[in-house]
Amino acid sequence: MIDRFGPLSAPSALPSPRITAPCPRPPVRRQGVPFARDLAAYGDRTALFTPQGEVSYRALAARVAATAERLGPARRLVLLAGANRADALVVLLAALAAGHPVLLVPGDSAGTLDALTAAYDPDVVARPDGHGTWVLDERRSESAHTLHPDLALLLSTSGSTGSPKLVRLSADNLQANAESIATYLGIRDTDRAATTLPPHYCYGLSVIHSHLLRGAGLILTERSVADAGFWEEFRAARGTSLAGVPYTFDLLDRVGFTRMRLPHLRYVTQAGGRLAPERVAHYAESGRRAGWELFVMYGQTEATARMAYLPPALAAERPQAVGVPIPGGSFRIRPVDGVDEPDTGELVYSGPNVMLGYAESAADLARGRTVEELHTGDIARRAPDGLYEIVGRRSRFAKILGLRIDPRRVEAILEEHGIRAFCAGDDDTLAVLAVRSEGADPARVRRLVADGCGLPPRAVRVRTVPELPRLASGKPDHEAVRRLAREPEAPPGDATTGDGLRDLYAEILDRADVTEDSSFVGLGGDSLSYVEMSLRLEQALGVLPADWHTTPIRELRGLDARRPARTPGRIRRPRRTLDTGIALRAIGIVLIVGSHIPVFAVQGGAHVLLGVAGFNFARFHLTAHERRERLRRLRRSIARIALPSMVWITFALLLTREYDLANIVLANSLLARDNSDPEWRYWFVEALVYFLTGLAVLLAVPLLDRVERRGPFAFALALVALGLVGRYDPWGLAAVRHHLSPTVVFFLFALGWAAARARTTGHRLLLTAVLLVTVPGLFPGGQPLRTSVVVGGLTLLLWIPALPSTDPLNRLAGILAGSSLYIYLTHFHVYPYLRDHSPVLALLASLTVGVMYGAVATRVTRRLL
Repeated sequence: MIDRFGPLSAPSALPSPRITAPCPRPPVRRQGVPFARDLAAYGDRTALFTPQGEVSYRALAARVAATAERLGPARRLVLLAGANRADALVVLLAALAAGHPVLLVPGDSAGTLDALTAAYDPDVVARPDGHGTWVLDERRSESAHTLHPDLALLLSTSGSTGSPKLVRLSADNLQANAESIATYLGIRDTDRAATTLPPHYCYGLSVIHSHLLRGAGLILTERSVADAGFWEEFRAARGTSLAGVPYTFDLLDRVGFTRMRLPHLRYVTQAGGRLAPERVAHYAESGRRAGWELFVMYGQTEATARMAYLPPALAAERPQAVGVPIPGGSFRIRPVDGVDEPDTGELVYSGPNVMLGYAESAADLARGRTVEELHTGDIARRAPDGLYEIVGRRSRFAKILGLRIDPRRVEAILEEHGIRAFCAGDDDTLAVLAVRSEGADPARVRRLVADGCGLPPRAVRVRTVPELPRLASGKPDHEAVRRLAREPEAPPGDATTGDGLRDLYAEILDRADVTEDSSFVGLGGDSLSYVEMSLRLEQALGVLPADWHTTPIRELRGLDARRPARTPGRIRRPRRTLDTGIALRAIGIVLIVGSHIPVFAVQGGAHVLLGVAGFNFARFHLTAHERRERLRRLRRSIARIALPSMVWITFALLLTREYDLANIVLANSLLARDNSDPEWRYWFVEALVYFLTGLAVLLAVPLLDRVERRGPFAFALALVALGLVGRYDPWGLAAVRHHLSPTVVFFLFALGWAAARARTTGHRLLLTAVLLVTVPGLFPGGQPLRTSVVVGGLTLLLWIPALPSTDPLNRLAGILAGSSLYIYLTHFHVYPYLRDHSPVLALLASLTVGVMYGAVATRVTRRLL
């Protein structure tokens, strides 16, 4: 039987699974995990912050109860495709509350789901169907398995995903570990934690459990911390805590996290692998200055989640330690052959959160407790101050040519030389993967490793890669290290592969630090490179999401796998679209040049381009990066516009003598001028440079920067209001060429900015009304056609993100849009020589020369900047 769950549409209307059973079932017996049963006790407190709205504990508990009733009183094995979504969380909590064992698997891995379904034959499978609808597939009404009464949850071990080896956890394990974590973190019912890690990973799941235990809120998000949208959600929900593995902190470094202003943040937690001591100290000190604490933690899936934590007061002083046992837990050091240091050996943990044991087949689900204490496999040292330090991994030690090698120590040696790498022992050789973008030369890496370990160079196999391989949890994928190290260096990949996409980003953005988690905006992409990037990506992938510019490469790479399969015997060509902003830039520049020649008389293109410029400014410059990085990128974009403009105008002055120094330095609009036509030709470039420079000054003010981040649309709307004052020029600042004056036309730029920040139909209706009221009357003599072009173009930008297109049209639009600035600069000095002979030829020549100048200017400014 298959039942479908509708997505959460509003916090006040939580849809429950539709009951299709032929007769009512008995009430669910009171069993299972206490914190999952007791959600209603927190009443109207907010439990979930979702993209669709807030959900109270009362509403969440009602939906959990309805789903538990749907699952029935007879215990069944429920396989759940995990995701940080309300639908998945409801199924998880319902099963835990009603005592149904849950096999939690990655929701984004069809291979893992299929493998574990085949291995464990679940009675119920809960998964998304690909259309935003959750599917509950009841394969049988009673379990086909003997399920031990204590069994509550099955999780993959940290080193595997599709492997049938699972960790068996009890209801007591889950409750005890959630209580311990909530105790040492001091979680309050006012806390709000973001789901920065996947729920099928024990660390991510422990964040959910410990906060629900205390009636705190969860910011349910599937965005990466490298995504500007994540920080918008976090700030809007007044987030108080973040959890991360070492790789999460790499991403936080890239977005300038330690310089962000997050006034409600109370603490940050780190686990899932060793974070370099100097980075622990750095984050601890950053937190002290900003008012939040850093908790370094240590755990394993076999201990439900956590075994130790480092008190924040000691993080800066003892960054190499994992700390002390969690409340209710204890450690002992077990001697290990070959380890002779005092108080050093294998770390063994005891506590109520130690797993029942492993499962390797469905028959093991009937087994009770087979493990009393956890042999962690980690080599640890108990320091004189009572803190524990992890100094190696017993299972990762390799014996190579008779020498005992600790790959973890090798990684630390390379890290001291600024090289990020993963290592793994492989029979008679040591496999090393190092990050190529950090300048790691294989010969140098081999020499450093050989010298540090006493191995001959021939026993060290090195390969450089753009990004280190990780499991879904963010932990190192050591099996991939061994496999990749055996392969030769690969040539540049096809554009649809991970390497190919990274190569494409590196080529267009001229960056050497592109990784799987890089995004166009995160790498500093702007409106000048957006055109080429979007068109090249669409050619490679066939389809692009509207937010591709903020989407990490690893997610874009997955688009190809999600396309519908081809119908046998037919070639299915993906429908091509063209970004509306690109279309308007291409059409706008053709209208400008064609009207100046004239080939036709359709004006308004330049004013439309001002709106598009504001739209792109909001998309590419108002990112989640800290203020200094925002301003650095903005200064770079100003230079990319101003320098080619000043160079060309200087050339035009020498050629025609029609301009003066004010034109060269883009100051014509600032001085008292007459109505001479040549002097006003570059009004558009001047206005754009003025706007960007003024906004750079504005956003350099910390208070205004914070205000913009907290209320993006409201801030843009305030600028629209300010621009409308200039539009009607009450102080007579635009005495000459009113409709070309920067103070008058700024409102169009601000409207474009607001259009990019509009998130609701109400926002767009408001901006449309402003357009319809304020654009008429802008141009001398009314000019209804020109007014219609501006209103129509910007309305299109507001409401339609992409237009249907074709490959040839996309290529042509991409060339014109990408070169629109340069065509605008050069066309005044091309068409006069040809228009009397052939206006159409003059148009084509003007476009061609502009494209050529753009190609040269782009290369030169890229080198300079």
